[in-house]
Amino acid sequence: MVLNYIWIAFFIVAFAMALFRSVVFGDLQVWSDIMTASFGSAATAFEISLGLTGILSLWLGLMKIGERAGVINFFGKMIAPLFTRLFPGIPKGHPAMGSIFMNVSANMLGLDNAATPLGLKAMQELQSLNKQKGTATDAMIMFLILNASGLCFIPISIMMYRAQAGAVNPTDIFLPILLATFISTFVGIVALCLKQRIRLADPVLLGWLVGMGGIIAFIVWLFAGMDGARVERYSGFIANFLLFSVIIMFLCAGLRKRINMYETFIEGARDGFKTAVTIIPYLVAILVAIGMFRASGAMTYLTQWTTSAVAFCGLDTGWVEALPTALMKPLSGSGSRGMMIDLMAAHGPDAFVSRVSAAIQGSTDTMFYVLAVYFGSVGVRKTRYAVGYALLADVAGSVAGVLAAYIFFG
Repeated sequence: MVLNYIWIAFFIVAFAMALFRSVVFGDLQVWSDIMTASFGSAATAFEISLGLTGILSLWLGLMKIGERAGVINFFGKMIAPLFTRLFPGIPKGHPAMGSIFMNVSANMLGLDNAATPLGLKAMQELQSLNKQKGTATDAMIMFLILNASGLCFIPISIMMYRAQAGAVNPTDIFLPILLATFISTFVGIVALCLKQRIRLADPVLLGWLVGMGGIIAFIVWLFAGMDGARVERYSGFIANFLLFSVIIMFLCAGLRKRINMYETFIEGARDGFKTAVTIIPYLVAILVAIGMFRASGAMTYLTQWTTSAVAFCGLDTGWVEALPTALMKPLSGSGSRGMMIDLMAAHGPDAFVSRVSAAIQGSTDTMFYVLAVYFGSVGVRKTRYAVGYALLADVAGSVAGVLAAYIFFG
């Protein structure tokens, strides 16, 4: 229901802003810009779904092999001590546990193309436990927050964009992003545990959270002693080596179980194709609304007002030009990425505001995209409190990204 109101609000604000600009400034071109944006966004939504078709077919085919070979169940048992506490509604040994683990692992390694199909598979498993098919369960919302908060140990894509822009040290943003994304995920998990009345003082859950913090601290210490080239080289190697190792693990397990892996892969790939088609209308709905909102100029005015308010309070405005990245991040991944790249082109990749933008970009995932794709793939329309808590994690990540940039570069 909340997503419904937000979706309508995008159109109303876009119309009001266009009316304001045309009446006050005589800018009649804005109406054409908005309608052009609507058509372009609809085409973009279809292109995204089309691009996902091959990736979904590949990974859901491999996941089907892993499922029948028992690998997914093995992963589920390995992570069960933590997940049985975060997802108390999922029975022990259910395939959803393994699918969630695979998705979260892919996100941590910065492997977006692999994480999405794995996440859609997890949502399908969670939907099989859902007694009210059109309403999100607590487990679904917890899973969505884990994705929206976007915990990522290796932000390969952002380092790549900085390298292409000519940054002296493209990987110097690695540590600020790591801190920002950890804080975002931590805030999201703790807030949801309180909402869902999950006992935070549980020794196992507390141990995992502390352990996760320890891993983050170790990675910060490890990479802090490396030069930029080594950070980029080793982070990319670790991510891709682990991903390919998982594929080989699936195939080896399939050989051991003597299953027909080719036929099994085809069966899973068919599911991937169906899923890609299913999410098209959901993506069209959300991306068109966002595109019209941007084209109306509402985002530009919001940034200008914020700059004035921050300056009026006597605070440093050095980060404010990165605000559009933060505001666009939950709405459009490509939009926020474009704003980050635009800042690097305008000010240089090593300018403070460019680094702030990169830290914000890597702090969380694209919240509305995640909700639209994941809930849409299983036909969930009533998202309950998912939007509010996803926004909380997103805001926490953006604020942490700004503060981390000041700590490392300010």
